[in-house]
Amino acid sequence: MGSIQDGSIQTTLQYQSGFGNEFATESVAGALPVGRNSPQRVPHGLYAEVISGTAFTAPRAENQRTWLYKIRPSAMHAPFRPIDGGLLRSGPFTEVETPPNRLRWDPLPIGEAPADFVDSLTTLAGSGDPASQMGIAIHIYRANRSMTDRYFVNADGEMMLVPQQGALHVFAETGRLAVAPGEICVIPRGMKFKIELASDTARGYVCENYGAQFRLPELGPIGSNGLANARDFLAPVAAWEDKPGKVEVVSKFMGGMWSAEWAHSPLDTVAWHGNLTAYKYDLARFMTINTVSFDHCDPSIFTVMTSPSGQAGVANVDFVIFPPRWMVAEDSFRPPWFHRNFMSELMGLVHGVYDAKAEGFLPGGVSLHNCMTAHGPDVTTFENASKAELKPHKIDKSLAFMFESRHVFRPTRFAMEAVQRQANYDAVWGGFNKHFDGT
Repeated sequence: MGSIQDGSIQTTLQYQSGFGNEFATESVAGALPVGRNSPQRVPHGLYAEVISGTAFTAPRAENQRTWLYKIRPSAMHAPFRPIDGGLLRSGPFTEVETPPNRLRWDPLPIGEAPADFVDSLTTLAGSGDPASQMGIAIHIYRANRSMTDRYFVNADGEMMLVPQQGALHVFAETGRLAVAPGEICVIPRGMKFKIELASDTARGYVCENYGAQFRLPELGPIGSNGLANARDFLAPVAAWEDKPGKVEVVSKFMGGMWSAEWAHSPLDTVAWHGNLTAYKYDLARFMTINTVSFDHCDPSIFTVMTSPSGQAGVANVDFVIFPPRWMVAEDSFRPPWFHRNFMSELMGLVHGVYDAKAEGFLPGGVSLHNCMTAHGPDVTTFENASKAELKPHKIDKSLAFMFESRHVFRPTRFAMEAVQRQANYDAVWGGFNKHFDGT
């Protein structure tokens, strides 16, 4: 915590709490205009700039924008040129045919060739496309170096980062965030940032959301408390980097990757106010609500954030977690029941063991169960749970999560051909015995 001033770079690890707040923060006293958004002459010779995360005329409750007071305007740069996007893909996802099969992957390895966050982005699956502002893409990052004179901006969608191995230092236009495994970070569409590694390597998941911005779900019959509380979300205070010299800004636009040379760092925001910002959330602060009598509630009770689709109750994507929790049912089957869902599910595991699988689902791995594909606990988990004594039991030292969407996840060619794809995944459901005796 606290501020650090080092030459032309001002950094901070102080945070502001609350989700969707109208924040106001300055890293130099008097830099933030008071009483007007953009006076004729901004204090300290700064430039006023607005970043709008929604249409100008979006309803007030949904409207997101932030005023940035920058050392140089963002418009000051050379043209963008197309570059190779590596294993990064965007919708429409039509490289290969999408099978109706259950799919699972072992963790993708972190390579030895130098790769920062952008270089390492590898797309597993997605839906929709950026042009329609509908759907999502799921990527894995596996970086072994920091971004120093390189920056990234995604014009196609906001990005939710779910670290699995190695902490990240995220430096966005609104400030700095330290994000460790067990936390998430969301970076708005169109906001520039760079990612530095806190250790030699880092791996994790990214949900690129083409649709409506993530927000807290409505609580309905739960009432006014529970799930993720707004006060536990943290936004950065203003921090800036005044670093002259050639740098590269990589832009993702309409599915392609583009690069431009800048003569200064784009992270030169000295003050800002508004409600569009990068933010983070500690998943350990999630207030889990669970069954207290029998059966299982739907996994929607574990929803941290949601991106609505326009149809009430049917999400473009929900972010759902399965954290440590007490299972206190009197007479119920412990793991999730067998099920076929309208919504499609892509799961990841941050650490521990997922309670519905005895083996094969590893931290850093991914499973995909698309619309109406039958799935549930494997044979070993079913047998153990069916014989276990029914008493209070705590699921501990485990953190799994799910991106659940109304849209079918379409795997990429890389995902279908990867050596990490488990060719025998269907076999986990292959040994159930017949117990029905006809009476």
